[in-house]
This record gives sequence, C-alpha cells and structure tokens, in this order.
Amino acid sequence: MRSIRVQTALLVLIATVSACATTGSTYHSGVPDTILRHAPWYAGHAMPDSALGYLPILYQRGGSQSAMLDPEAIAGSPVALLLAEMNDYLAAMTTLPRVADAPLPGTPPDVQFGCEADIDGECTNGPAAPFVPGKPQMRLAVGRPSSEWTVAFDGAISNAGVAQAIVITLEVGQYWPVQTNWRGSKAVELGTGNTRDLPWLTSLETPVTVLQLTGAVIGRDGRAVRIGAEGLYAKRTGLVAASFGGQAVLSDEDIEQVRTLRRDDLPGSPLAWQVALQSLVSQLSGGTALRAN
Repeated sequence: MRSIRVQTALLVLIATVSACATTGSTYHSGVPDTILRHAPWYAGHAMPDSALGYLPILYQRGGSQSAMLDPEAIAGSPVALLLAEMNDYLAAMTTLPRVADAPLPGTPPDVQFGCEADIDGECTNGPAAPFVPGKPQMRLAVGRPSSEWTVAFDGAISNAGVAQAIVITLEVGQYWPVQTNWRGSKAVELGTGNTRDLPWLTSLETPVTVLQLTGAVIGRDGRAVRIGAEGLYAKRTGLVAASFGGQAVLSDEDIEQVRTLRRDDLPGSPLAWQVALQSLVSQLSGGTALRAN
C-alpha cells in the first residue's frame, strides 16, 4: 500500500511539473511572480548594455477577463487605430531596430498585471482583505511563450543582430483603487508618476477596469529578463453596480478617449498613452532606448 501511495505521489508531482513548463505557465519564465503595492510596476533587471530590438505592439483581447468583455480590434475600430498610432510612435521615439514586421507564429509571452485572482478569475487581496487592510496587492508575472514562437523569435533577433527584444501588448487589466486620506478620497495608481483621482463614491471592494500596456525584455530562449506595466485609462464601477457584483467594462467610446487623453499635470500636456509608452520602453531598456528630444 505504501509503495502504491509513493508511486501515485510521484506521478502527481511529475504531472504538476510538466504542466508548469507548458505555454502560459509562469514557472521558469525568467522573472518570478512579484507582488507589488505601489507603482512603478516593474520586476526583473534591465541590462542596458545588451543589444536590444523590439517587436510591433499587439493587442491581447481577453487578457484578464472573458474576451467578449473587451473591445474588438477589427479594422477601423478605435483599438486598431490606437494600435497603429502606438506603433508609429514607437518607431519614431526609439533608437532600437524592429526585428519583425508582422506577428510571429505561435503564442507570445504573456505579461500579466493586475489584481490577484482566484481560480474563477475573481479579484482577491484588495483593500478589504483581512490580512492587508487598506493595502491592495497587485500581481506582476509573465507566462512562457510556445516553442513555435520561441524558435521564430530566435531567428528574428539573430537576423536583426540583437540578443534580446522588447515585446509590448495593449490589453485590459484590473487595478485596485485606494483611499488616499481620512476624508475618503479615492485614487488609482496607473503607473510611473501617474496616479488618477476617482470619484468619492468609488467602491474600494471592486477593481477598476484599466486599459494598459504590458511589456517584457525577452532573450533568445524565450525567457523574460525584465517585465512591467503602465496603465493608460481607468474606468470605475459605480456603487450600485458594484453592490450587485458588477464591474464596468471598456467601450469603443472609452478607447476613443484614450487616443486623445492628455496629461495636463505634465509640461506641454502630452498624450497620456505616449507618456506611458515612453516610460515602459525606458524602464524595460534601462533608459537607453529613447531618442534624444
């Protein structure tokens, strides 16, 4: 009986390790899962002396929730237009070479950022969590790419003469709002130097839906060296909807706002998405990838 139990335990362990090594798993992905409570949202170590390239920015529908809840990226849609504007701006602002003109075959690495979620996708560890009251936790991790993608990526960066490349994705995430003072004011930390005030009646027990950029520096073996995220736009859930367990979703109209939203807190009021993209590339590359103004 003991022998059977030992053999069964070994089979379970082997199956678990095998599952952890598959596409999308964060096991041995290069950067371990990291729990953060305040921006900036980054983990891993930049290697500014390494030869870097970049891949075109892609849109991941259904990154943190059901795909049907995220805006579509069909031709002519606000998401498609924003994505094109971002890729044009990325090409103009960086000194890095683009290592591919089209998406690589297979499943790319998946940088995951937002609230910690349970097996059903429900956010946990928010401001109301009993063991960290008032201190919501955010999880930053990266899932492994498929073997097909890794092989194609290795060939692309070899042809470009670089050792690593920045991979960026536009997607929807879920961030925890926080209370900022005794009066009950609410805000959400979107990213580097970017905190947005929320209406006073915002629920602290329901996450805020955020359009974000996530990114990673990936080596030729498909493993990440550094990962991070920058939020662009937050849409809160009203108290009535939150009381019934509902959560606001982003619409095409919201994406249109993102295309023109400006950072009035910065000199010259630059476009918010451009500031976020600059911060992401700078943080991932160790500050060496941006053109001088």
